[in-house]
Amino acid sequence: MQLSKFSDYSFRALIYLAQHRDQLCTVEELSMNLNTSEQHMKKVIHKLGKTPYVTSIKGRGGGLRLGCEPQEINLGEILKITEDNLNILECFNKSAGCPLLSSGCKLKSITSDALQKFIEEFSNYTLEDLL
Repeated sequence: MQLSKFSDYSFRALIYLAQHRDQLCTVEELSMNLNTSEQHMKKVIHKLGKTPYVTSIKGRGGGLRLGCEPQEINLGEILKITEDNLNILECFNKSAGCPLLSSGCKLKSITSDALQKFIEEFSNYTLEDLL
């Protein structure tokens, strides 16, 4: 399994904002310092800005800052917000897509358990653990 670039950029942005809590940051600053495109970073910040984790201050002199303390930001929750598709197998989306499902295939169950453990492992950590 590979996390999306969106999740990767989200984690990077949160780390950067946590490291620069004493100042307001801009999308341009984030994209430049995190080696990402400004367009991708705008999408990341737009989504994170709808959560309590990132606060956006509009207008002249505005910018971005962390909306919570790093120890309050659970990495598992960030993963759930930023990963649009955690369906590792096609049968997670469509039960009719695989002829083996009707014969008692256990692959979906095993994969589902593994995915849950993956998310649980992320949930054991906060942004503070990354700093």
